[in-house]
Amino acid sequence: MILDPNFFLKVALALVCAAVISFAATPLVKVLARKVGAIDVPKDERRMHKVPIPRLGGLAIFLGFLVSFLIFGEIDRELRGILLGAVIIVILGVLDDILTLRALPKFLVQILAAVVVVLHGCRIEHFMGFTLSPWVSYPVSVLWIVAITNAVNFIDGLDGLAAGVSAISAGALLIVALILVPDGTAMASAIVLAAIVGACVGFIPYNFNPATIFMGDTGSTFLGFMLASISIFGLFKTYAVISFAVPFLVLGLPIFDICFAVIRRISHGQSPMHADRGHVHHRLIDMGFSQKQAVAISYMLSAILGLAAVVLTDRGEVQALIFIGAILVVGAIGVGLIFGTHRKKPAQEEKKPEQPSEEPTDAPAQEDKHEEN
Repeated sequence: MILDPNFFLKVALALVCAAVISFAATPLVKVLARKVGAIDVPKDERRMHKVPIPRLGGLAIFLGFLVSFLIFGEIDRELRGILLGAVIIVILGVLDDILTLRALPKFLVQILAAVVVVLHGCRIEHFMGFTLSPWVSYPVSVLWIVAITNAVNFIDGLDGLAAGVSAISAGALLIVALILVPDGTAMASAIVLAAIVGACVGFIPYNFNPATIFMGDTGSTFLGFMLASISIFGLFKTYAVISFAVPFLVLGLPIFDICFAVIRRISHGQSPMHADRGHVHHRLIDMGFSQKQAVAISYMLSAILGLAAVVLTDRGEVQALIFIGAILVVGAIGVGLIFGTHRKKPAQEEKKPEQPSEEPTDAPAQEDKHEEN
């Protein structure tokens, strides 16, 4: 890989710019959230934080991304569609964080945003070496964008989890894009991804446990929408192997979580959007891990999957498949441990049986607000 130093500097500046703006804007967004009533109040057993915490922090992430991209990026037809769709998603998220909208209208607006992206030419065109016809490509692309948008929303259940996993996923895609430079679409993808990474990094100091602000649906759906869209933009739809494997690897954790959640709820006769406490991060907490430990484990899993995606891009397919096979074996063992272990009571509960209502201090600090109440 021969990288133009000027382009590398541009990517680095886009990342830093987004981080600085996101970091500076978050305190202002926190004040705004309190004024408009975008507050997450601990009013039921699924909310483990003890005091009301403002949400709407995703607005700072969006501002950091948008300003950075407008300064350092170049907008073509596909990116115009992605930005238009992102604006729709952010407006929906802001309204949801303030008013708590129902699931169906949110889902319909997400489909609308995905259609905007697809109609601007950003869609899945290849799958496992086969070229998809428009009749297949369009609905599959819309389904992919909506699914990943909600997948990232689903994992937004612990302080710093969604922001960190999104930053790691975008970082892995950024490395892949840099490997494939001087491809023109790779350069455009790199700027977008750098801005996403920077915006997440700037927000994490406020969102890491103990969080002083939540990103809310504004942030989680925006990040999911951007990761889904950019994963089928440009270079990620022109390289046969990359178009299939890389997005699935990089977004492996949220994909697994949403698939398992849907299967679990349908098997129990519930709506796929029915709120429960069975997500991967909840399982880790129930195994006895603290919130910080559960988040760290999720970061590690995302980083391993991201590394696999980079290896698949930079090395031969045989070596990459061996590496991916090893990851699948380790992942299968991990899944067995997580989902085959009964809930472990925290030490506080074991020592104080007379106070069963007392909750561990490191329990999940925020609700999966995306799901139907």
